[in-house]
Amino acid sequence: MKNKKVIVIGAGFSGLASASVLAQAGFDVTVLEKNSTPGGRARKFSENGFTFDMGPSWYWMPDVFEKYFALFNKVPADYYNLQRLDPSYRFYFGKNEIVDMPSDFSEIVELFEKEEVGAGNQLVRFLKEAEYKYTVAMSKFVYKPGISFLEFVRPELLTSVFRLQMLQSFDSHLKQHFKSAKLRQMLEFPILFLGGTAKNTPAMYSLMNYGDIKLGTWYPVGGMYKVVEGMVELAISLGVKFIYDSPVDTINVSDGKVTSVVAGGNTYDATCVIASADYHYVEQNLLPEKYRSYPKSYWESRVLSPSSLIFFLGIDKRLEGIEHHTLFFDEDLSKHSDAIYKHPSWPEKPSLYFSCTSKTDHMVAPDGMENLFVLIPVAPGLEDNEETREKYFQIILERFQALTGQDISKNIVFKRSYAHTDFENDYHAFKGNAYGLANTLMQTAFLKPKMKSKKVKNLYYTGQLTVPGPGVPPALISGEMAAKLVMKDLGVGV
Repeated sequence: MKNKKVIVIGAGFSGLASASVLAQAGFDVTVLEKNSTPGGRARKFSENGFTFDMGPSWYWMPDVFEKYFALFNKVPADYYNLQRLDPSYRFYFGKNEIVDMPSDFSEIVELFEKEEVGAGNQLVRFLKEAEYKYTVAMSKFVYKPGISFLEFVRPELLTSVFRLQMLQSFDSHLKQHFKSAKLRQMLEFPILFLGGTAKNTPAMYSLMNYGDIKLGTWYPVGGMYKVVEGMVELAISLGVKFIYDSPVDTINVSDGKVTSVVAGGNTYDATCVIASADYHYVEQNLLPEKYRSYPKSYWESRVLSPSSLIFFLGIDKRLEGIEHHTLFFDEDLSKHSDAIYKHPSWPEKPSLYFSCTSKTDHMVAPDGMENLFVLIPVAPGLEDNEETREKYFQIILERFQALTGQDISKNIVFKRSYAHTDFENDYHAFKGNAYGLANTLMQTAFLKPKMKSKKVKNLYYTGQLTVPGPGVPPALISGEMAAKLVMKDLGVGV
């Protein structure tokens, strides 16, 4: 098998997953990474004693990580330590309207009941339905390459479709259970941050609430990058080679097959290629036009998940009133959603997300200080400039002071911003998107861009613009599925 040379483009979660699965099967695997470190959007950086995860900050669906490492007879604890957060996160609905989401489910039921009579029992019912969706999706739907709808034409799967509520919106599903707008916002926020609105996302995605509330919100001690480091360590132990600072210039194709990849002035022969880089960029920039599966018009018609305006802040004092994860929902969430999906524009009154990992981990900031990650989800494709960034930074400072009573403007000893142009420059992200495709019904499963090229026999795709979708757990699954598709096509046992 060592004569089977696989080139993986990109060392993000999906690329790392593909590389290790194929290396374990005996392939000669080389990962070409544009940047100087692995991780893709999950890179980290350190400055002035502060350490920041640059992208993903939520560790949900721990079972997916366990299943991935089990492929290699490993467990996550072989590479990093997990801590369950309690509270899982905090909401601000106003200055004196603070709601903490406990880790204990019975306490969450009490919380819902206190807000709305009968909502506790409704939550139990809602999550029972969500558990069914989660179980069915993870066992029968998610771990499929999405090449054809025929993958899902089985009696047991067709029977499940109705209980999965794929034709009902998440918004209407929530309204069937809860009258309180506050409770609905508490349950729909993952939808906004991971790619859609409650009105255009199928009710099937309540499975995310099960993954959140029942399976818990966790933190890999040291940061999310510890997961990347663990995956890289595993890959190297399996023989995977990594070449950094090597952006791919060309994918050479002859007679409908990839023959080699050119990166950093070097040419790498390939039996097959798995592109974990941005799908759109690979198609539109690295392939000759006749070998592209989708025209430009196809990509322009896709509904993308949000981009993000992010600020990384080093604060020279301890902060009060916020938790490891804190969400400011004191403004109208629906108007913010409309600014992303209906009328793409910079939001007038944005919802805000704060991650302060120094609340949990003293190693990520100097003594007596905090590292603060602030994110505003925004529409992809917007004009991004320093003036706009500074405008929203001032909004953040004002809102933080109004809701927590703390003026931090004079306590910022480190500041870095990150938005559309950075996503484009660092990851070739289509329109500067941060998460991939929105989870709409018409962009689910086999309706997403295909994992296997339609025109190049030995070219495969993995990551957030193909199945199963945005988020770290789906990226792990996507990488595994792409690798197994290669193995199947090459006649290697799966």
